[in-house]
Amino acid sequence: MTASPPPPGAPRTCYRHTNRETGVSCTRCERPICPDCMVEASVGYQCPNCVAEGRRTTRPARTVFGGRAVSKPYVTWTILGLIAAGYLAQTVTAASPLSVGGSPLVWEFGMRGFGVTQNGEAFGVLSGEWYRLVSAAFLHGGIFHLLFNGYAMFLLGTQLERWLGHGRFLALWVLGAVAGSVLTALVEPYGFAVGASGAIFALFGAVFVIGRRLGLDLRMVAALLAVNLVLTFTVPNISWTAHIGGLVAGLALGAVFAYLPSRNAGPTRRTVVHAVAAAAFAALLAAALLVLPGVLGLA
Repeated sequence: MTASPPPPGAPRTCYRHTNRETGVSCTRCERPICPDCMVEASVGYQCPNCVAEGRRTTRPARTVFGGRAVSKPYVTWTILGLIAAGYLAQTVTAASPLSVGGSPLVWEFGMRGFGVTQNGEAFGVLSGEWYRLVSAAFLHGGIFHLLFNGYAMFLLGTQLERWLGHGRFLALWVLGAVAGSVLTALVEPYGFAVGASGAIFALFGAVFVIGRRLGLDLRMVAALLAVNLVLTFTVPNISWTAHIGGLVAGLALGAVFAYLPSRNAGPTRRTVVHAVAAAAFAALLAAALLVLPGVLGLA
């Protein structure tokens, strides 16, 4: 049995809140809605039911590389916040206010392939402390180190995150940092290193590859990359292994995200291919840490 319409001249009430009079109707279903139920639309207002139905039947917007469209680069902002928090923690815990490198956090979480404490206890990535592969990226050797990496992160990260989407961008950043740490552990196992430079160089590599795929003018990016590579090998106390490892990761993953699979592939297939490729790259890095130390005669 259907309800009869209200008699002419009777006050109209919200279909969800029958005790509230209203003169506004949903532009889709024309049911009366009160101010609490109004959802602003391109034309007029819609009711919550019509908005929910529209969301179910509308495909989410996608980037050209398969990720969901990004309105704000939340991953970039979160990483920047964590890097700033890491530097603040270093400053607070440093033995000297002028030397954040004297913080015990560098000893506990910095990148070290292998080391032995005064008590004869082994530590480092090659001794099972794999968290150092990522934790070192949130520590820095000084304010200028922090500002340079932070600015590069903001400049490159905000654009890349909009191109790739949140998930792909996070995978790129993490695997770039890990790749730089892995190469450092294998080539310079007894040295200490901190900083997000491996991840930053991964962003440089990815921007270069993806920009070419989009047909962009990359002369400025190429110049910045060239300058940074020159500084990598000419300025002392810079971990070239972190830079090169991150750059290789960025070029490889950027190529996967930009060119695989074919242009005609749907978003689901594209996501699967990218996820498998990222997982395979992570497995390759893990295998390198498990196998190569024995081959190279490292501890």
